[in-house]
Amino acid sequence: MATAQPMAPERSVGELFGDLATETGTLVRQEIHLASRELRERASHAGKYSLRIVAGGALGLVGLMALVGATVLVLGYAIPLWASALLVALVLAAIAYGLVRSGITAIKHADLRPTETIASLKEDKTWTKELLH
Repeated sequence: MATAQPMAPERSVGELFGDLATETGTLVRQEIHLASRELRERASHAGKYSLRIVAGGALGLVGLMALVGATVLVLGYAIPLWASALLVALVLAAIAYGLVRSGITAIKHADLRPTETIASLKEDKTWTKELLH
C-alpha cells in the first residue's frame, strides 16, 4: 500500500524572485568571467601578431647590417659605391616595410570582440524574458 508523501510547501513569489535575483547574479558573474577569459585569448592572438611586427623590424635591421657590407662591395664593381649602398638600403627597407605592414594588417583584421560572451548574453536575455512572461 502506497503511503502518501507530504507535499512540499509552495514557495512564495518573494522567495521565487529572491532565487531569481541570486541566479541572475551568479549568471552575470559567470558571463563576466567568460568575457574576461575570451578577451585574454583575443589579446594573446594580437600579441602573436605584434611579434610579426617586431620580427619584421629585427629582420630589417639584421639584414641591413649583414648584407649591406657584402652587397655594397659586390655592386661597387659595377656602379659607384655610394649608389650600391643606396640600392641595397632601399631593397632591405622595402622588405622590412612589407613584414611590418603584414603584422599591422593582421592585427586590424583580427576580431577582438568577445563573440561567445555576446551570444551567451543574448541567450540569457531571451531566457530571462521567457521566464518573466
